[in-house]
Amino acid sequence: MTEGPQRRVVIADDDADMRMLVEIAVRKAGMMLAAVATDGDQAWQAILDHTPDLIVLDVSMPGMSGLDVCRRVRNDPTLAHIPILLLSAGVSGASREAGKQSGADDFMPKPFSPKALIEKLIVLSSGRGSE
Repeated sequence: MTEGPQRRVVIADDDADMRMLVEIAVRKAGMMLAAVATDGDQAWQAILDHTPDLIVLDVSMPGMSGLDVCRRVRNDPTLAHIPILLLSAGVSGASREAGKQSGADDFMPKPFSPKALIEKLIVLSSGRGSE
């Protein structure tokens, strides 16, 4: 276990089962949930309220999409440094490209292995996102 404050994570997904899996992964990665949102608008407000150390967004959500939230974060100089992981049921190259274009640090297709998600959270929170 690392010393120092726990990394705070905001997660957003409109699917309750998926949120629960991500919440478990966040805790198993030794991080704490700053906020959990069920749509893009709630996610944006949670990010503004909590200024997390890491953000996990579903691409397709009611209100603002995960891509929209990602773009907003990247366009805000006080938030732009926060690593963002996008989760998507869309696994096409176009989906990945849309995620990159929105400014996401990494992309993970659904369904995913909880172990793989935990590993990805740890890597992103340490500042070593994928290229």
